[in-house]
Amino acid sequence: MSTPSSDEKLTAVLQSAKAPTDKQCSRLLAFLKRTYGQEAELTWERDDSLEKGFRLKVGSDVYDWSLEGRMRQFQERMQQLEPGQENIVPLMRQAIENWTPAAAAEEVGQVLTVGDEIATVSGLERAEYGEILVFSNGVKGMVQDLRRDCVGCILFGGSEDIVQGSIVRRTGKTAGMPVAEGYLGRVVDALGTPQDGKGDIAPDKYRPIEAAAPGILDRQPVNTPMETGLLAIDAMFPIGRGQRELIIGDRQTGKTAIALDTILNQKGKNVVCIYVAIGQKDSSVAQLVQNLTRRGAMDYTVVVNAPASAPASLQYIAPYAGCALGEYFMYQGRDVLIVYDDLSKHAIAYRALSLLLERSPGREAYPGDVFYLHSRLLERSAHLSDELGGGSMTALPIVETQAGDVSAYIPTNIISITDGQLFLESNLFFSGQRPAVNVGLSVSRVGGDAQTKAMKSAAGAIRLDLAQYREMEVFTQFSSDLDEVTKRQLVYGQGLMRLLRQRQYHPLNQHQQVITLVAALGHLFQDVPVDQIDQAQRELIEELEGQAPDLCQRIDQTGKLPDEDRQEIVRLAKAFLTRRNSPEQRGE
Repeated sequence: MSTPSSDEKLTAVLQSAKAPTDKQCSRLLAFLKRTYGQEAELTWERDDSLEKGFRLKVGSDVYDWSLEGRMRQFQERMQQLEPGQENIVPLMRQAIENWTPAAAAEEVGQVLTVGDEIATVSGLERAEYGEILVFSNGVKGMVQDLRRDCVGCILFGGSEDIVQGSIVRRTGKTAGMPVAEGYLGRVVDALGTPQDGKGDIAPDKYRPIEAAAPGILDRQPVNTPMETGLLAIDAMFPIGRGQRELIIGDRQTGKTAIALDTILNQKGKNVVCIYVAIGQKDSSVAQLVQNLTRRGAMDYTVVVNAPASAPASLQYIAPYAGCALGEYFMYQGRDVLIVYDDLSKHAIAYRALSLLLERSPGREAYPGDVFYLHSRLLERSAHLSDELGGGSMTALPIVETQAGDVSAYIPTNIISITDGQLFLESNLFFSGQRPAVNVGLSVSRVGGDAQTKAMKSAAGAIRLDLAQYREMEVFTQFSSDLDEVTKRQLVYGQGLMRLLRQRQYHPLNQHQQVITLVAALGHLFQDVPVDQIDQAQRELIEELEGQAPDLCQRIDQTGKLPDEDRQEIVRLAKAFLTRRNSPEQRGE
């Protein structure tokens, strides 16, 4: 409520269809003195639309006692009901019986300008950054720019029916996302509205889309693996639950494929997955949902879709809405995997909004707060302390580069925020090495803490072996005469690179990865022709799953690889590959 200064005269305007009586004027003046603590001057304006009520304006405060205003109060009261599992009818009946209109001040503004999903509004002196405003046609917007005499607002709907002079009301609420268990398996927009035609979702509660990240004391170390099912990543760049691992690379290098395989690999592991699509084609998102559904992954997945056809305002809030949904599950003590695909388009949407709001552009035309845009999002991923339930939220943000330039503004920003990055290289991708992870530029700052003892033991020195192979490969380009040791080293490296290739939608579980790594680093694939290594790997896994099912089960359940189990894998693998490579088996 605005209170004028002592030397400022309090003036009030009464709007009604009929002139007030002296008694009514006296009551209104007494109400104003009681409310504002000083005498007021009351003037009357005729408004024939207010036959059943009146409207009292005091500065930016409006007391709407019209039929429309009282109905709006009643509607807001109905929306505040939280039925839960109870019958809604008794709650509604009780609310109707107990409800009486309140003489509450509303702060009402008027639209000055509107266009490009941006509205400038005057009269909202106490509006706050991030607050939701409601326009006269029902469209909602969010305050994004505070100025001395007006506020800038982004719109979450069409602006066709909003014109200069349209009425705008404050809600006193920040933007929120409805959250509930019922969102699992659904496709929703950035406001939580279903887009898959499967009916409405009853919200359990609302969470603000902007929330403070957990503090240091509210977190615990990241030490539990979040397996991707991709051998190249789980062996060399392990991801832990609560970590933020950036997936970065040029367009069409398999970034989304890595995220999708990671989601598929969470089946049966009690992990909630959230996929946030920002600025993508609807057909691409529909194909992704179809793939997840066909493989049984939509049962534990939520897709938040803000397509390229959606307003920039919805693309801007989409990742925050998905994060709020993830926090709902995380604070229940559950593990969450959230994919932001991709934050390059998110930054572009924010840049468009900022330029329309006339904010000063900086480097690459982005506003100065674009770092804060992503840091306040990604910092909300954490492994919570046991006192808060021990839940976690693991973030896989995706960023697109131009011609492999990781020194651009947005990539460098997000690299500095995250706990590591998987750099995908175009040359590797087009040469058939998929996932096209560049071993030299990729890193996980959590490292072995996010691996089971079995994976850490099996992976051994694979990164060192690959680094030696790459160095030797470059050197041997200038030499045609190679000794036998060097040739075998090259064949070994080529075999490792071939084993790190993996078909999409075929994630490997832990025992399959351990078997592959133990056999590969033991040089057991040395005599297998490079073009047959993929098939030999699949046959070897099938052989050991059939010959030693207890061993495979033990690795999956305990996450350990004692020496006797390693020796058993080596013995069985050596026998199988020797038999497979024999002339009789090759048909010679």
